[in-house]
Amino acid sequence: MDLSQLQQQLFQLPPLSVEHRTPTFCGDLPLRIDIDGQWYYQDSKISRRPLVKLFASVLLRQEQTYFLQTPVEKVRIQVEDVPFLITQHAWHAGVNGPELRLSTNLGDTVVVSAAYPLFIKTFAGQNVPYVALWRGLSARLHRNVYYHLIQEADLQETIAADSEASHPITHLTCVITSCGQPFILAEEPLV
Repeated sequence: MDLSQLQQQLFQLPPLSVEHRTPTFCGDLPLRIDIDGQWYYQDSKISRRPLVKLFASVLLRQEQTYFLQTPVEKVRIQVEDVPFLITQHAWHAGVNGPELRLSTNLGDTVVVSAAYPLFIKTFAGQNVPYVALWRGLSARLHRNVYYHLIQEADLQETIAADSEASHPITHLTCVITSCGQPFILAEEPLV
């Protein structure tokens, strides 16, 4: 399958969600998403945003592997970290208190909540916040968004048992609350 064939299939999609399709696996497509959320086909950057959004609409992750899944075919692609970056944030009033709305580099928006929680994962040797999205996907918070949120976060001291130490370890934790639920942005042990 080449890029033009995939594009043609996507324009003819029926209104069935990506997760509920069961197409035949057709191998690898030389499509790659780099650590900055940029899409490449055969090492050439795809600069047409509508085309990237079209491909992203059928992207899913299954068991740590990324696929583009049409009604007819399923192809594996390479993703260096996660497919999206959170590039904007805004606070809005909500029913259960302030809501943190995050926007991806493709313009999709989610509200940090139980459905779309923040979580910490190691990336490039550092603990970095991510947000869970749809279809097994996630997005990494861009450094600028992360720094803004750290300034808005509540600082808390937490005590946790350490299996290697004989005494509990105190951590300094940065927490934000969205939709009435706390989410950890960062956590560092206090020395």
